[in-house]
Amino acid sequence: MEAKLDRSVEDVGNITKLEHVNVTIPDQQLATLYYVAGLGLTRDPYIMVSTNNMWINVGRSQFHLPTAGKPQTLRGCTAIVVPDRAQLLERLDKVKKQLDGTKFEYREGNDCIDTTSPFGDRIRCHFPDPARFGRIRLGMPYIEFDVAPKSADGIARFYREIMDAPATVEENGHGRAARVSVAADQEFVFRE
Repeated sequence: MEAKLDRSVEDVGNITKLEHVNVTIPDQQLATLYYVAGLGLTRDPYIMVSTNNMWINVGRSQFHLPTAGKPQTLRGCTAIVVPDRAQLLERLDKVKKQLDGTKFEYREGNDCIDTTSPFGDRIRCHFPDPARFGRIRLGMPYIEFDVAPKSADGIARFYREIMDAPATVEENGHGRAARVSVAADQEFVFRE
């Protein structure tokens, strides 16, 4: 008798890709120093190649960075996976002086390097780890949003019931968080 294939175990719900993060920035040159020279990401060579907007590639995802007078920062952080810790630290050291006087900073942790863009956005840089990030060697595995206390259950319920997306609530040393699968090896994390 032939075994029946259970496709539900591969279900990622109705959200299938974490494609891009949009934040407005006031200065394309500072953004280039941070995202390209500092983080080692690449500018999309085909779309948004002028001086009023740029798209920065990070694996199959992107940052969209239109120019506006005031930066729009994400309440939380975007996580990226980059291939090499030593190279990242070297690049960040090289742009440090050029970004002096901005909000740029970085600090090394055990499993990541936390950075702040010249405009105040937080980007947590991880490194390839199949146990945590699957096959991602360069990409955006999660976005973590800061949310109000006691809201994780309602957020997870919304994504399960309205968006039909797999969502759970976890509690660990970092507090409570709703985790929502938004693609294979990608998720939203809503941290109280």
